[in-house]
Amino acid sequence: MKKRLIIATRNAHKVDEIRAILNDFEVCDLSALEDPPEVEETGTTFLANATLKAVAISEITDALVLSDDSGLEVDALNGEPGVYSARYAGEEGNDALNNKKLLRELTGQDDRSARFRCVLVFAQGGESLAHFDGAVEGRILEEAKEGGGFGYDPLFAPEGFTESFAELGEEIKNTLSHRARALAKAAEWLNQQD
Repeated sequence: MKKRLIIATRNAHKVDEIRAILNDFEVCDLSALEDPPEVEETGTTFLANATLKAVAISEITDALVLSDDSGLEVDALNGEPGVYSARYAGEEGNDALNNKKLLRELTGQDDRSARFRCVLVFAQGGESLAHFDGAVEGRILEEAKEGGGFGYDPLFAPEGFTESFAELGEEIKNTLSHRARALAKAAEWLNQQD
């Protein structure tokens, strides 16, 4: 029987990505819990936000909890949108509005270097147990290149590729993404916990 792992998110895309990589676990999102709290991401770093979420959710379940905070850091924008990636175009922002704002902010910029960064935190019983990070370097394209993916995937081309994450598809993305790199470290830690 697979061990249960609660992912502290309602983002189905994230859960699918995590499930594909940590397939030795029964991966569930917050809908598996009865009335989980909304945890405000008030931290100023990915680690702080991921810890807030993991610890809060681990206080209401016996299961091991994994939380992720991730985002896009653009060098020409001094690391923005960073921890505000999901809300870059405002609290009611969405992927399309966030991408549109990013392209607008980069108008006339020659330096389009960027990276996706991910921090994962494991917690249980209200305590943080371990954290892992991963990053993938790349650049912001001049225009969105659609395909699959979500968030900034249509605008981000990882190093060594001319295609965006959206065009590359999940199978390739899951081998080299920021989340995949953090999850590889997390999987090693999980395997040592038995």
